[in-house]
Amino acid sequence: MTQSRPNEFIAPPECPVFEPTWEEFADPFAYINKIRPIAEKTGICKVRPPKEWQPPFACDVDRLHFTPRIQRLNELEAQTRVKLNFLDQIAKFWELQGCTLKIPHVERKNLDLYQLNKLVNDDGGFDAVCRDRRWSKIALKMGFAPGKAIGSHLRSHYERILYPYNLFQTGGGCMKTETAEDCENRPNLRRRMGSYVAKPEPQLGKHCPLAKSKASLSFLCLSQVDQYMCLVCGSGSEEDRLLLCDGCDDSYHTFCLIPPLHDVPKGDWRCPKCLAQECGKPQVAFGFEQAGRDYSLRTFGDMADSFKSDYFNMPVHMVPTELVEKEFWRLVSTIEEDVTVEYGADIASKEFGSGFPIRGGRFQVSPEDEDYLSSGWNLNNMPVIDSSVLTHVTADICGMKLPWLYVGMCFSSFCWHIEDHWSYSINYLHWGEPKTWYGVPGYAAEKLEGVMKKLAPELFESQPDLLHQLVTIMNPNTLMNHGVPIYRTNQCAGEFVITFPRAYHSGFNQGFNFAEAVNFCTMDWMPMGRMCVDHYRHLDRYCVFSHDEMVCKMASKADTMDVALASAVQRDMTVMLQEEDKLRDKVSKMGVQQSQQVEYDLLPDEERQCSRCRTTCYLSALTCPCNPGQLVCLHHAQDLCSCPPNNLTLNFRFTMAELYPMMEAVTLRAESYTGWVSHVTNILEAKQDKKSSLEVLRSLVEDAEVKQFPQSDLLRQLCAVTVDAEKCAVVAQQLLNGKRQTRFRSGGGKSQSQNLLTVEELRSFVRQLHKLPCSIRQAPLLKDLLTRVDDFQQRSERLLSDEAPRPAELQSLLDVSLSLDVELPQLSLLRERLEQARWLEVVQGASSQPHSLCLDTMRRLIDQGVGLASHALVERAMARLQELLTMSEHWEDLACILSRPCHCVETLEAALQEVASIPAYLPNCLLLKDTVDQAKDWLQEADTLQVGGRIPVLDTLTDLVSRAKTISVWLDPLARLEALVSDVQAWKEIAAKTFLMKNSPYSLLEVLCPRCEAGTGSQKSKSKRAKDVAQFNKRSGTWLDCLSDVENALLESKDSASAMATLAEVRQKEMESLLALRASNESKLLQTGDCGALRVCVCHNAPLGAMLQCELCSDTFHRSCVSGSNQDPQPNHAWLCPHCRRSEKPPLDRVLPLLASLQRIRVRLPEGDALRFLIERTVRWQHRMQQASAEGVLGVSLTSHQRWGSSSPTTAPSRETYSASFYTDHQCIPLQGPCQATCLKKEAVNGKRTKRCMEKEGSERKDKAKKPRKKKPKVNKERSQEAKGTCSPTATHSDLSLSDSDEDFTLCAAQWCREPEGKQVNWVQCDGSCQQWFHQICVGVSAEQAEKEDYICISCTQPDHTRE
Repeated sequence: MTQSRPNEFIAPPECPVFEPTWEEFADPFAYINKIRPIAEKTGICKVRPPKEWQPPFACDVDRLHFTPRIQRLNELEAQTRVKLNFLDQIAKFWELQGCTLKIPHVERKNLDLYQLNKLVNDDGGFDAVCRDRRWSKIALKMGFAPGKAIGSHLRSHYERILYPYNLFQTGGGCMKTETAEDCENRPNLRRRMGSYVAKPEPQLGKHCPLAKSKASLSFLCLSQVDQYMCLVCGSGSEEDRLLLCDGCDDSYHTFCLIPPLHDVPKGDWRCPKCLAQECGKPQVAFGFEQAGRDYSLRTFGDMADSFKSDYFNMPVHMVPTELVEKEFWRLVSTIEEDVTVEYGADIASKEFGSGFPIRGGRFQVSPEDEDYLSSGWNLNNMPVIDSSVLTHVTADICGMKLPWLYVGMCFSSFCWHIEDHWSYSINYLHWGEPKTWYGVPGYAAEKLEGVMKKLAPELFESQPDLLHQLVTIMNPNTLMNHGVPIYRTNQCAGEFVITFPRAYHSGFNQGFNFAEAVNFCTMDWMPMGRMCVDHYRHLDRYCVFSHDEMVCKMASKADTMDVALASAVQRDMTVMLQEEDKLRDKVSKMGVQQSQQVEYDLLPDEERQCSRCRTTCYLSALTCPCNPGQLVCLHHAQDLCSCPPNNLTLNFRFTMAELYPMMEAVTLRAESYTGWVSHVTNILEAKQDKKSSLEVLRSLVEDAEVKQFPQSDLLRQLCAVTVDAEKCAVVAQQLLNGKRQTRFRSGGGKSQSQNLLTVEELRSFVRQLHKLPCSIRQAPLLKDLLTRVDDFQQRSERLLSDEAPRPAELQSLLDVSLSLDVELPQLSLLRERLEQARWLEVVQGASSQPHSLCLDTMRRLIDQGVGLASHALVERAMARLQELLTMSEHWEDLACILSRPCHCVETLEAALQEVASIPAYLPNCLLLKDTVDQAKDWLQEADTLQVGGRIPVLDTLTDLVSRAKTISVWLDPLARLEALVSDVQAWKEIAAKTFLMKNSPYSLLEVLCPRCEAGTGSQKSKSKRAKDVAQFNKRSGTWLDCLSDVENALLESKDSASAMATLAEVRQKEMESLLALRASNESKLLQTGDCGALRVCVCHNAPLGAMLQCELCSDTFHRSCVSGSNQDPQPNHAWLCPHCRRSEKPPLDRVLPLLASLQRIRVRLPEGDALRFLIERTVRWQHRMQQASAEGVLGVSLTSHQRWGSSSPTTAPSRETYSASFYTDHQCIPLQGPCQATCLKKEAVNGKRTKRCMEKEGSERKDKAKKPRKKKPKVNKERSQEAKGTCSPTATHSDLSLSDSDEDFTLCAAQWCREPEGKQVNWVQCDGSCQQWFHQICVGVSAEQAEKEDYICISCTQPDHTRE
């Protein structure tokens, strides 16, 4: 049965990977020495150059042709090769026995014969296993499941195949000794018909006449056959069982052989003696064959890529490295699969060119790539740079001083090995797929060698130096299971892999790639190099170069040698001279007396090798005249020849007297470095009280730079300590100066985060200052700083433990922290608590003033509180604020809903009572409260309107309705008041239709009220108004000023009686004005001498032709100017001019129902008072006319004046001629008739009049607020009672006491009147006895004084002044 598939490969741990900076990458040996303490623990390491380091590929691809090695993978692994060798021996054994070996199958797998044989032999052999019946245990050890009778099968196969071989190996075959004569006379017999194959036979002797062929056998007679006897039993019987050896023609019975043969072999058969001779031949040493063809780089790459893609059935770049690795170790561990690959290894770069550019090479380097020519990482330069030991080896050694090239394909491998002379090696992968490496640390080299010898002893028996042949590998998992530490890595293109001294390494290629490798030696290698030479001496292995020769050449250049290298050479040379002196003394004691000096450095290495150990001799050797071509080293002085010692000659390169001065020169060079090292060591190990200053450390660093001391660990430690001390000094000074620092970290200076030191770092920093091997002057001051920091922390902890610290205390502590340039962990907490304390203070202040705590303030405070750190006080305050905000928002939203006019006052008052308990400023609720207050005031005013049966005034009613519309509350009286206002508006519309003419420019109040402006002003003013008839809008605005005074007086009157009195005064003024106007117009016509200068009519032209004269104002008009309008003269009607005819003349019976309907509405309005006064005037006039008619006064009046109806042009009009140019067709109605006496002007003013201000005529009426409000004139009680009697339209009164006109718009009473114009026309009335009007500017009174103070003119202040 065959072996089971090996367990899946488990990858070893990764080796360290280093990524140097540009500064570190500049010196390769310094960097390697830096990483050596880490990397040599794993044996190998990987170095990734900076990304910008990309050397050009300089190899001559066209010239590169090579013959690769052939590698059969299952022959590489040591244990697999042992199995294959065993199977080859078994197959050869049975082949010589005439049988073809067929490996049996057990459980459908090939039986592992090597394992079966080994297990049986380990258990005592075939007989012991059979006797103890241990075949089932053997089956279990081989991995077969129990209970299937596998043991019996194994026994059968062992007995059939392996048992004869083992018997043969132990010499168990019994053979009879024969004489030479018997051998010559024995014929060649093969008793089995058809089993013999003709082959050349040796020539028969004279005693054997029969030819050795199958044809001659048929003619042998029985007597001749009987002459051949079996060499075992000596009998010639049973001829059909008698066998002849195809090698020596000896005869043997099949049953006499051990073990006996059951059948005659079909092929050639060898007797036990011949079989022992064939199988005893030594095996040929295993090695790689060379391929049968030559490859270029391109053809090899095509082959490699094709192999990998076909094997894994996928593109080469898609095959995972893990899969390739597991498959490789599976293939090398199986004997069932035979995979063969080729590897272009150890190609000399000197012949085809290195992959790196070199000076003088064929590759033309671009200017930007010239730095790669001298780079230390260029593998052509690394072995020979100044700090390299191999620089002093003169020979160009391929692979060591000259790089070797390696062209790999998938599965091509390099086996376990160490470098020559245990040197370093470096490998650079120029391009291609990765290379997988396995490495063993140098200290475990002997462990690996012992494990491999233990697991594959057969290989080392035949090849003791097997590991130096680079032809054997072993699974890393197997080695790791036996305690060998192994590390791995995948080397990608552009990466270096470095192996360290005596570090075993192996690996394989993941695919087609191109790599380059070389050896190098640093000064730390020198002790290892001497140990390697001793190791080679014991293995009888030749050296690549002479170690002693290299040391002596280095010593000859002591004056220019690097001091660190001199120190290393001095130590190595001391060992060398001690050993050489001892050996020469030994040879001298042997009796060697002859000596001579030989310049061995001029001889090639092969002519000065020790014939015993193959070591290259340099310092000394022994020769003998008996064999001039041979020499031995002094270690093997007794192995040269058998001649007496006095015949031997000691050949030496230097005498001891010459060697010691050479060492003294090296020592002198190294002592300067040694003294420096001693001084530095003493400083670094000094105690606290003996510390040196920082300046001393700096001077030592400067000495190392000046004398070019090596970059040793001690120098790096000194530099690091100096840098740390300088940083400590800088940081300490900055801390003391109160500046921000770069965070300090002990043991380095890479951390550059700009942060403050923490307290622990400061404490550690102070401790570090104490531990520094030098002293700095800032250390005591930093201790004081640390003390202040500790005090701050104690105060902070005490303040932070307080539940409600005051903001002032927190701020004070934070101010203290400003002087401590240290990162204090309490600062954030203190700032948080300060923010919390300030916020709580603001919240407390806002809560104490609820009138200013609005929703925005609460939201802002809550938003600020959300950003604060969690604290119990903050949480409670936030909860209270949130609750208050929620309640306030609820009532604010509810207030918006309640502000709609669908809610009554009682509902809103109930809601406001709940709102009153909320300590916050709620604008909507306040607006709602104001609205409720307005509604309550409105309702109170509405109720007051009709208290005691009072009749409300329209303006008051309208104002109430307008105000009610702005109040968002349900008001019950509003609908009734709106109905009253609507009724009044309807009444006014009816009254307007009754009195107003079509397109009348006058308002209803103007028409119904007496003309308060008629006849006022000078002739110039009158002429100006007559001129602006067409522009009645402006003039109407001027009249409204006067009318507004009357309207205001009517509105201010408390009852109808006072309103009637006001209208009576206006009526009195109207009569006086009309009288004056008539007189002025009549006198104008009578006094005109030149009518051409006279300006009349609305056109302001001279009178001409027939003129119409107004019956009311006596002014004249051109007929053409007033004809064609409603102003045309009518028969039997008095003609009125456009200024005097202001309205229709409805009959009284149409007017009286209007007054009655107004009384039913029970609302007072100026138009109603005016209509009542008009009806009363009409009734009184009718009464007077009736009285005058009864007394006969009317006839006298009519005879004295023209009839009213004589103005018709169709009748014979009365004509009055004023001049030749014009005449009048109408005359005016006599205003002074029977009632003239009752209409005369009277003064009925009681008490003192209030002071009033007049604005200029023609000022804007829109700004009513600028007009000073007049006080209502006082009326005595008797007049009020008398006025009440005029309410009835049927009441008759013979006389009315009316007051004078309120204002005089024309003349200023001041003798020095300045006649102002524009905005300066402001009036003031004397509050003395004269009550005359003055311009304010003429008497020096301001508008404010006129409004607030009494004014008395100069005339009234005279002592002899009497009231008129």
